[in-house]
Amino acid sequence: MAYRTKTYIAGDWDGDKDAIDQLYKWKESKYLSLDFIDAHDLHQARDTSLNCSIKKSLSQRLNVSKRFVLVVGEKTKDLRSGGCQLCSSYNSWTGACARGYHVDYRSYVEHECEKAKSDELAIVVLYNSTHVDRNRCPDCIKWSGKHVAMQYCKNGKYYWDYQAVKEALS
Repeated sequence: MAYRTKTYIAGDWDGDKDAIDQLYKWKESKYLSLDFIDAHDLHQARDTSLNCSIKKSLSQRLNVSKRFVLVVGEKTKDLRSGGCQLCSSYNSWTGACARGYHVDYRSYVEHECEKAKSDELAIVVLYNSTHVDRNRCPDCIKWSGKHVAMQYCKNGKYYWDYQAVKEALS
């Protein structure tokens, strides 16, 4: 059994790339002390893999994680990528996988959130916004863990809120 020492970061890697990149900038900074060991450095799956094999890889990463961080943006709750119905091996006529795998209609994000909750990981939900809007969060973790806005507004300008994120991850 692997020790749970990593931090798993999930989110809309296209729509919220700026927020995810900001986490890595804080981690790599010589002047700030946001520290985490990213579980995504392990068990990489190719983008051309089947959705079920990608979910298996995601599960392996979650298995070594002690903390689950979800970056929530405008579209996070509505993401569909990862559902079997979008896989080339899915037969919509029979509702079955042509390769014999179990059919799972959940998105990658839903899969990650449900696994994190069932594994009882520490859950931190970071909103790529100035406020927490739980309606944008996937239902299964909407009321779990810490929920924090990653930004604040001062004098009409928007800033990343390093202190709030650091406290949430502590």
